[in-house]
Amino acid sequence: MKKLLLLFVLGTLLSCDIGSDDGINFELEIMSITDVIVPSEFTLGETHQITVNYLRPNGCHEFNDFIFQSDGNTRTVAVVDTVYDDPNCSANAEEASVSFDFLVLSPDPYIFQFFQGSTQIGEDQYLIVEVPVVQ
Repeated sequence: MKKLLLLFVLGTLLSCDIGSDDGINFELEIMSITDVIVPSEFTLGETHQITVNYLRPNGCHEFNDFIFQSDGNTRTVAVVDTVYDDPNCSANAEEASVSFDFLVLSPDPYIFQFFQGSTQIGEDQYLIVEVPVVQ
């Protein structure tokens, strides 16, 4: 009886397909920023909008989020896209613009490093913008 029960349990477990491919397949990719629109100066205590432009290689790319890293008054910013595994996506590249709000809490200038990709030897490249703060 135990053998029969064990066979039944094993047969049930092996016949189930838990990892079905019916779902949408995707991955996340850090994109290269081409240019930015940043105010020429910030006002202490106010929120300012920063716009980031980047190139989507095809229609399978969709904006997902920003990655922010803070070190004192230096902010490193990268764009993350969701890339769908779909053969029906448009093959055309397109420019995209996304924005975020930045609250100014320090009277010192802010330095933004916008990720622009990596060199062939793996060194990260950044578009660096310094923004003074007025009161």
